[in-house]
Amino acid sequence: MKNTEADPPPIRKKRQIIDGSLLVLSAFTALAGIAVFLSSGAGRALEIVADTFTFLAVLSPKIAAGIFIAATLPLMLPKEHVGRLIGRESGLRGLLIAAFCGAAIPGGPMMTFPIAAGLGVAGADLGAMIAFISGWSLLGLNRTLIWEFSFLPADLVWTRYLLSLPVPILLGLAVRTFLQVRK
Repeated sequence: MKNTEADPPPIRKKRQIIDGSLLVLSAFTALAGIAVFLSSGAGRALEIVADTFTFLAVLSPKIAAGIFIAATLPLMLPKEHVGRLIGRESGLRGLLIAAFCGAAIPGGPMMTFPIAAGLGVAGADLGAMIAFISGWSLLGLNRTLIWEFSFLPADLVWTRYLLSLPVPILLGLAVRTFLQVRK
């Protein structure tokens, strides 16, 4: 008999705003700022701060869009469907799909990483997420077709691409194997 009451919402871990990675980045930023101030003066340090905030203003909408996609992906995609396609039990086919999707997705890290996180919440396993990100990183068709073939000799591009083809799959298999052994 099915429970007619709605399932309670999952308990979400509260994310810390100030964590170890923020502290490390802040320390490096402060040290770099001090180094620029001492070597190039206050004018140059202020110029860098102004450029940084301009860049942040340009980048923020893209990051917000990526986070929005990551938040809505699990709601739009049925978990059982995602799990069947690129979940733990999807086998080699799931890793191939994830790597192909990673290679096909245009855009930079502000889209790719949130999408990978959203796929993970929607039912993808860690191996498929690794294959997705590695496919984007190593096999990105957009970058290969537009940039690499434009500036590099075709034989170099083809050699790099063909040697990189199995890597996302191998990384996904390695992660799945490692997780199986740990159980």
